[in-house]
Amino acid sequence: MNATTPQMAAMRPMHFEEMILEQGDLISKKLHLLSMQQYPPNAKKGLRHFSLAEVAQFVGVSQSTLKKLHLEGKGPLPQTSSSGRRSYTAEQMGDLRQYLEEHGRSEARNYVPHRRPGDKLQVIAVVNFKGGSGKTTTAAHLAQYMALTGHRVLAVDLDPQASMSSLHGFQPELDLTPSLYEAIRYDGERRSISEIIHATNFPGLDIIPANLELQEFEYDTPLAMSNKGSNEGRTFFTRISRALAEVEDRYDVVVIDCPPQLGYLTITALTAATSVLITIHPQMLDVMSMGQFLLMLGGILKPIRDAGAEVNLEWYRYLITRYEPMDGPQAQMVGFMQTLFHQFVLKNHMLKSTAISDAGITKQTLYEVEKNQMTRTTYERAIESLNAVNAEIVDLVHASWGRKVVS
Repeated sequence: MNATTPQMAAMRPMHFEEMILEQGDLISKKLHLLSMQQYPPNAKKGLRHFSLAEVAQFVGVSQSTLKKLHLEGKGPLPQTSSSGRRSYTAEQMGDLRQYLEEHGRSEARNYVPHRRPGDKLQVIAVVNFKGGSGKTTTAAHLAQYMALTGHRVLAVDLDPQASMSSLHGFQPELDLTPSLYEAIRYDGERRSISEIIHATNFPGLDIIPANLELQEFEYDTPLAMSNKGSNEGRTFFTRISRALAEVEDRYDVVVIDCPPQLGYLTITALTAATSVLITIHPQMLDVMSMGQFLLMLGGILKPIRDAGAEVNLEWYRYLITRYEPMDGPQAQMVGFMQTLFHQFVLKNHMLKSTAISDAGITKQTLYEVEKNQMTRTTYERAIESLNAVNAEIVDLVHASWGRKVVS
């Protein structure tokens, strides 16, 4: 019997699966070290203060109104710098919103835009069949914007790659945080969705992180469907909506970052959704890919509707992402889509910007990063684009509740 020495083992060519496992583990460990430097053990992600101009925009009042409140000693007390600049924390923005709501500063505006009795929970599925379309960037910034504007938001990371989770300070493979899989699995280990929800550094925004275990749902569902003694598999498309029903009264909006593939997870998210946002990069190949995605999706949803799923969307829109207005072919592609789909294309586009990728290096979004960390014009151009897109989506949500849109 030949014994294998360590030297011989080291000389043996590694199989592909061994190499990628080793390299994946190396990446996770290195990222964990970087994460530990930024966020020590047991530390939580913080959140910067917001300027008077930002608070005025998010709350929906003028800067002069905020200054007057401060001078009169009303509402939360802002932090004042040595140069006299006022700023508020996100928690103070919530207090300010509550103060304005109670004192009726404006009859035309709801400063606390929570759902009212009879208003349906809004579930927005952000989807695209092709990676690199800005899907996760869109979902993360939308969820944070809605929280900053006073909504109670649950973000659901349904992508096993867990990019949105990472942006919110989670590293699932090391933190061992459970994913939505725990609430939609078929066996007796299923848990209540309320047990897997985590608070974020944004007041009003909770998250269900993702992990690789989510992929198990893609393997479990065909097996459950083939089990003739159970109805669980045949109604797989109801599992997310049934899970969300347990916490429906806690939220106004759910934002789901779907995986970049048309599998059982995406289908289940779409059947739980009240609205769908399809991100699209205005390049020929991306638009062609989206066309195939739509054909496949329509072909799959038809038999699911026949099986009892109610795919009744209140709205769906295409969002142009990573847009470069000075790029002639991109501008032409945007015009092509607007001609084809008219009102189904959002009027505002998400511009391509290095500000978003620069913020992402430190696991931050544009709503978290300090603007002095980057070129002012670059930051302002990017944040203006994001705010315009998100405000348009908020208007669609409010319109679905039958509210008058006040932009």
